Amino acid sequence: MIPRYSRAEMTDVWSSNSKFKIWLDIELYACEAMEKLGTVPKGTSKKIRSKAKINEKRIDQIEKKVKHDVIAFLTTISEYAGPPARFLHQGLTSSDILDTAFNVQQLKQSSVIIEKELLNLLKSLKKIAIKHKNTPCIGRSHGIHAEPTTFGVKMASFYAEFQRNHKRFLEAIEEINICAISGAVGNYANIDPRVEQYVAKKLGMKAETISTQIIPRDRHAVYFNTLAVIASSIERLATEIRHLQRTEVLEVEEFFSKGQKGSSAMPHKRNPVLTENLTGLARLIRGYTVPALENITLWHERDISHSSVERIMAPDANIIIDFALSRMNNVISNLVVYPKNMKTNLDRLKKLPMSEGLMLAMTQKGLSRENAYKIVQRNAMEVWKTNTDFEVILNKDEELKKYLSKKEISKILDLKHAARRTDYIFKKVFK
Repeated sequence: MIPRYSRAEMTDVWSSNSKFKIWLDIELYACEAMEKLGTVPKGTSKKIRSKAKINEKRIDQIEKKVKHDVIAFLTTISEYAGPPARFLHQGLTSSDILDTAFNVQQLKQSSVIIEKELLNLLKSLKKIAIKHKNTPCIGRSHGIHAEPTTFGVKMASFYAEFQRNHKRFLEAIEEINICAISGAVGNYANIDPRVEQYVAKKLGMKAETISTQIIPRDRHAVYFNTLAVIASSIERLATEIRHLQRTEVLEVEEFFSKGQKGSSAMPHKRNPVLTENLTGLARLIRGYTVPALENITLWHERDISHSSVERIMAPDANIIIDFALSRMNNVISNLVVYPKNMKTNLDRLKKLPMSEGLMLAMTQKGLSRENAYKIVQRNAMEVWKTNTDFEVILNKDEELKKYLSKKEISKILDLKHAARRTDYIFKKVFK
């Protein structure tokens, strides 16, 4: 099941043809190993490879009859390769092929594409953060003006988050970079463990420490939960942009191309459709975490209750996260930023957002925190009521004058005071 919004490179990874090619490689690598061990005639794997063909229609035709995909695949290969094909699948079970292919083909190859998009997004976030390192804007908590910051610092926080996501993702890839060729119930009864080691090396993977008849699904749960964390980070960034694009805020805006239309009814609309779309996709990816976790619990050495889930969940989650990262990168690299609007919004509360500095400065002069808070809050409430400049009101407060001079008040209310640690933050983030 390949979503219609998938991109060609990722679609190819999840195609049936690609899957069958990996199945054949695994079977032939196992055959090569057995040749080296002397249990299969030398040259067998070469003979099979020279004649074998992937015929999807024939595989489907046989599967309709036998109701088993691996048997249908092996039967088709045998039809092309002839007698030497009898040495394929010696001592293997279907899960050896399915699980190893699932990891190496569908997850590991997908992860290469996903990591590339993660790195692209990191580059775009770094670029916009550095560009707007000193662009002042208001910070918000509960959606209300809090203290000033810079737009560069905002973007740097997302950069750091996606750096963590990149690290998590690399760790998740290691979790699923696993091969298992251990036979029925995983006890190597009819296959030499050295075959598994050989196949793993050929595929650039590690041999499973101990499998049952499948590769344990706790590994896959880590992988899919990591995709969900990445998706949630995408949504956090998308949500920030959506809020900042609101008409009454308009500090940033998704790029609106020539000829683009925002609404079928209202010609004036320019909606944050891309980030809204990303918010929805994040919900979908997170939805796969529960089935991924529930797939851990299987009966005894194996059942296939996880199989139907993974056939839908795996391509969907990987393809969607690839698409989402690509779209998020497009949004950030083309984001329209309005520094003038940021400054206008920053000035709306007449310097109120610098109130904490005043309170702290008075505590340094000997006043209790409680009393300092009351004095500053009392003056702040006057700004809310009268819309008068905070500094003007403060300079009229006789009680406050006992602790702070006009010069001290002016310095604390200066934007430079709020942004004075920006260099420190950037050095920590962009080491």
